[in-house]
Amino acid sequence: EVQLVNSGGGLVQAGGSLRLSCTAPGFTFDDYTIGWFRQAPGKEREGVSCISNVDGSTYYIDSVKGRFTMSGDNAKSTVYLQMNNLNPEDTAVYYCAAETIRWCPRREPSRYEYNYWGQGTQVTVSS
Repeated sequence: EVQLVNSGGGLVQAGGSLRLSCTAPGFTFDDYTIGWFRQAPGKEREGVSCISNVDGSTYYIDSVKGRFTMSGDNAKSTVYLQMNNLNPEDTAVYYCAAETIRWCPRREPSRYEYNYWGQGTQVTVSS
């Protein structure tokens, strides 16, 4: 079973940056698509972005496009979410998820399509 570990969250001022990490010790992401999700207090968990290690496709929701970037380090079995120009609306618990999906659909990632989840990491952006 794939076990994912999230890290990299924290408190940052508006306009600042954070880099989140998602790793799976002893496992490789070669055949997986990785998604990032976030859940703000009182809101549903929403898909933010995805990257496919099968065909290289990526997708970002409009509210983060141009500010967030996913990348991977296959040697470390780690996927990153670089978040720049953060604003208070980005405050949430961020989760990575993995599934054997061959490509990123060109729409918001659906949490129902992913079976393997990290524990989440808190991102707080102050104004």
